[in-house]
Amino acid sequence: MPKVRTQVTARVHKEVARQGILFNKDFGQHILKNPLIIQNMVEKAALRPTDVVMEIGPGTGNMTVKLLEKAKKVIAYEVDTRLVAELQKRVQGTIYQPKLHIVIGDILKADLPFFDLCVANIPYQISSPLVFKLLLHRPLFRCAVLMFQREFAERLVAKPGDKLYCRLSINTQLLARVDMLMKVGKNNFRPPPKVESNVVRIEPRNPPPPVNYQEWDSLTRIAFLRKNKTLSAAFKQTTVITMLEKNYRIHCSLNNKIIPSDFDIKKLIHCVLEKVGAKNKRARTMDTDDFISLLHIFNAEGVHFA
Repeated sequence: MPKVRTQVTARVHKEVARQGILFNKDFGQHILKNPLIIQNMVEKAALRPTDVVMEIGPGTGNMTVKLLEKAKKVIAYEVDTRLVAELQKRVQGTIYQPKLHIVIGDILKADLPFFDLCVANIPYQISSPLVFKLLLHRPLFRCAVLMFQREFAERLVAKPGDKLYCRLSINTQLLARVDMLMKVGKNNFRPPPKVESNVVRIEPRNPPPPVNYQEWDSLTRIAFLRKNKTLSAAFKQTTVITMLEKNYRIHCSLNNKIIPSDFDIKKLIHCVLEKVGAKNKRARTMDTDDFISLLHIFNAEGVHFA
């Protein structure tokens, strides 16, 4: 077996060091070693024998093997070719080999395949972009059981008025139902990360809400930039007013609508906020229904956010 060089400063679990695999911190590699947690995650996913499962960051394959036992096929995305080789060796010559398809590369840059479920202990630095890549993927998947950094997971499930309630919370909850499943201590990984973790279940809303997500995303960005300020204050920002007026004029041009010479976008914004009673509301207290109503009335008045 190759020896671990003394100049390597990354924390390396002894067992893995003996295998000659050094974890790459840039990839956020922390292998989940507790078989009970792996089993629990697989059970919470409620796999069917006909399911295609996508796994992100399979590592040495501890969870992959459990998924292969129950699923029709597992598509595993891995950026580290050393771990790909370990995973291939682990299933080589077994009944699982033909059921495993490994994709080498960055999941965020890939075109996602069809899949029924996503079960993964993901690299925490890609948590936010990955969640929205999954939720905007079509066709819709049934559910995802994912391991996140604890604070990120708590933001996903936070409700209006909660301290951690933020744009991530409302954007996720527009597109999916999110449930907290379990807490996972840092000692369940090798090497142990610096943070605690949680497992969540994400179930896309099917059918999706009748909302243009690009517009929704832009609206919530404006509202949550200063989530403790009133919406009236949020919409007084010069950049916001300029963007909305530009979009309004484009809308009128495309719909052959004449713009009065005394048109004032500030008055129109004020009228919309008054109409829905949102002038003095704060983003931190508003739920998805509040924002859907606000977006629909803005759109009805010809004001668009994308």
